[in-house]
Amino acid sequence: MTSIEIGLWVTGGLLVMVVLGMRVAFAAAFSGLVGLIWIFWSKKGYDPEEFGWALTVAVKTAGQVPHGKVSSQALSLIPTFILIGYLAYYAGLTRALFEAAKRWIAWVPGGLAVSTVFATAGFAAVSGASVATAAVFARIAIPEMLKVGYDKRFAAGVVAAGGTLASLIPPSAILVIYAIIVEQDVGMLLLAGFLPGVFSALVYAILIIGLALTIKGFGPPVGGFTWRQRFASLPPALPIVAVVVIIIFFVYNPFGGDSWGTPTEGGAIGAFIVFLMALWRGMRLKELKDALIETAKLSVMIFTIIWGVLIYVRFLGFADLPSAFSDWITGLPYSPMLILVCILLAYAVLGMFMDAIGMLLLTLPVVYPAVMALNGGLFVSAEDATFGMSGPMCAVWFGILVVKMAEFCLITPPIGLNCFVVAGVRPELSVQDVFRGVTPFFVADGITIALLVAFPSIVLWLPSLAM
Repeated sequence: MTSIEIGLWVTGGLLVMVVLGMRVAFAAAFSGLVGLIWIFWSKKGYDPEEFGWALTVAVKTAGQVPHGKVSSQALSLIPTFILIGYLAYYAGLTRALFEAAKRWIAWVPGGLAVSTVFATAGFAAVSGASVATAAVFARIAIPEMLKVGYDKRFAAGVVAAGGTLASLIPPSAILVIYAIIVEQDVGMLLLAGFLPGVFSALVYAILIIGLALTIKGFGPPVGGFTWRQRFASLPPALPIVAVVVIIIFFVYNPFGGDSWGTPTEGGAIGAFIVFLMALWRGMRLKELKDALIETAKLSVMIFTIIWGVLIYVRFLGFADLPSAFSDWITGLPYSPMLILVCILLAYAVLGMFMDAIGMLLLTLPVVYPAVMALNGGLFVSAEDATFGMSGPMCAVWFGILVVKMAEFCLITPPIGLNCFVVAGVRPELSVQDVFRGVTPFFVADGITIALLVAFPSIVLWLPSLAM
């Protein structure tokens, strides 16, 4: 049996374990270890006396993965961004954001829903965690929408869909994970996510306004706020702006010259600012403890998935499966753009059964080299490239596309995590209610992804300025 055949059998076993309900981290780690043993033992002709040697080498090979990746400074971004989100919640920045958005935007048709979308986008800019964003605004925004007569299912759908914006708008934990897996510049990916994230929020807002205009009583506007009240709502939300500006300046200096530092340093300063704001607003020691514990829990979960999947990725390298898949993809008698669209559709299907982070970690080691090969290679120039962009720019563009697909998966049944979170926070809502409410946003996400594919400049404009 060849190494590629071993790779296919082990990958098939991994998918079976995931479908049966085994955690991705453990399924990937177990599959990777078994695969490494299998490959090393096959090199000795399956000699029973050499099994011990194969086991020893496989364990040593797999054991190098955790330390090798934990020592990467880029990974420190993840707990930093998560901590910012929890501290922002205890600082009351979430309610301040929603109140500011309500006073300035709620007068349009479907105003409270539109306000919720932009408030979640603002919170996403300091949180980086979709699930946390959905959980927070389920407590704040849904009661407000129900008071003025919104359908409870649609109100829940708005919050669940709005929470997905945290996957793109920097600081995004999932963009950091993508950058680490494909070995691309973290700062460039974070910068690239800004405009697509804002664009996604605008598409959501246009959808809501269109529904409110066409369906009577769908989303009544809310008025009555004076200009003084509107301007008074802005100062409490300014720390959000400060954190966003700092992180952007630590990635890209729009005034010219070098950036102020690394994204990790920018995230640390942002966390410190939000921490001071939380103390000023009366955060207690118990709340600080809760924020630290929740940050640790979520960070450990993400790191465990990364470690488990990277053991599997190490096995894939020995099995030579990524290069075989690349050769197969580039040999298909179809246009590269059609193949890319099919890959994105495959992500939509796969996301129905897997969580976003696990899905990306498992697939990117195989899919990413294939997409780069379709474009002409990682080091191809824009003039010679299939998609009209250089290798590094194509890596950034594809990263935004797959993360947007991961966003989409957060609200698709039956695994849509954001929908379960919203239903768990609001006892008056069932999971089925949330899935029904989020249905219109499938259309919005489909339009957004199509436009990002058709017009790569939406993604690449900001990164091109930083190069």
